Amino acid sequence: MSVGALTSLARVELCERLATFSPSPKLHRLQLYSSGAEAVESALRLAKCYTGKHEFVSFWGGFHGKTMGVLSLMGSRFKEKLGPMLPGSHTVPYADCYRCPLKLAYPGCSLDCVELARKQIRMSSAGSIAAVIVEPMQGTSGNVIPPKEFLPAVCEMAHDLGGLLIADEMITGLGRTGRNFGVDHSGVVPDIMAVGKAFGGGFPLSGIVTTDEISAAKPWSNPSGSSSSYGGNPLGAAAGATALQIIDDEQLVENSAKVGAAMLRELKGFAERYPFVGYVDGAGLFLRVELVKDKASKEPLPRAVTERIFKECARRGLLTMAYAASFRIQPALTIDEATGKNALGLLADVFDDAVRAGWWK
Repeated sequence: MSVGALTSLARVELCERLATFSPSPKLHRLQLYSSGAEAVESALRLAKCYTGKHEFVSFWGGFHGKTMGVLSLMGSRFKEKLGPMLPGSHTVPYADCYRCPLKLAYPGCSLDCVELARKQIRMSSAGSIAAVIVEPMQGTSGNVIPPKEFLPAVCEMAHDLGGLLIADEMITGLGRTGRNFGVDHSGVVPDIMAVGKAFGGGFPLSGIVTTDEISAAKPWSNPSGSSSSYGGNPLGAAAGATALQIIDDEQLVENSAKVGAAMLRELKGFAERYPFVGYVDGAGLFLRVELVKDKASKEPLPRAVTERIFKECARRGLLTMAYAASFRIQPALTIDEATGKNALGLLADVFDDAVRAGWWK
């Protein structure tokens, strides 16, 4: 018997609280796990069971974990030398409009990236797509926010292919983007949604949320067919319930929207002020800064420069993810506006020093 097999009051509270955040009353079947990859792997298995199909579509820049099934769907070079990958895995372009894979400009592009994805799948798949898995906004690749029309187009594509739409909300869920979930910015209701990170408030807790009909698919719905040794254990459930209570009681979703908007306004000025800040964007406390050698070519700043920016920030007491040219800013949901602006002030000090001394070149 798994640790989480017996119902506890904490798990009941966790389920009830998560239901208040759900993007749709249809998504009210929850299965609990310990890690993000474990939950997404289960989502893939469930999609296979429900559709009777075996192929999956993911996106360039996507990250869904490091276990073998989801590793095959990773949209980066991280998986080099880790093959062979699982068959039936297809990776298509994501709508990163700053670095458009088709060298087009939004909105005149008419989302040609989605049309290219449809054509690629038709040409490369065996016609057995179980699901399309997507981050509503891509975190690991640099906090990429697609146009609002992108996710509805991806959902339509998934269903036209006879598959499900899986939304990976590990990073974007529970307030990070200024809404309950990333899908809430587009109105799309996924067939399966994976949650984690903020879900446990720092404790290893994850889960997938789906519908009655999909969750009944066998063999996933058989006894132990979807179980996890530690998923839903009393301590994890208590941590998750408490995290959701705090997010609700302290209005952290609203705080994310408010403070994130204030920080984004400051960052917009950075793009005008600094020759190496090529682009900024954001949704809530999910902020993007592109550090470039040249604004016209969009060539990223070299690693040696971004690592120096990171070290100079750390020397001033500011920990950042500026070690990469696609610089992600994701402060705690509890941050206040004064603290956020102070952090950006320290970052500006580093950037001013880089311009003054010329070491960014």
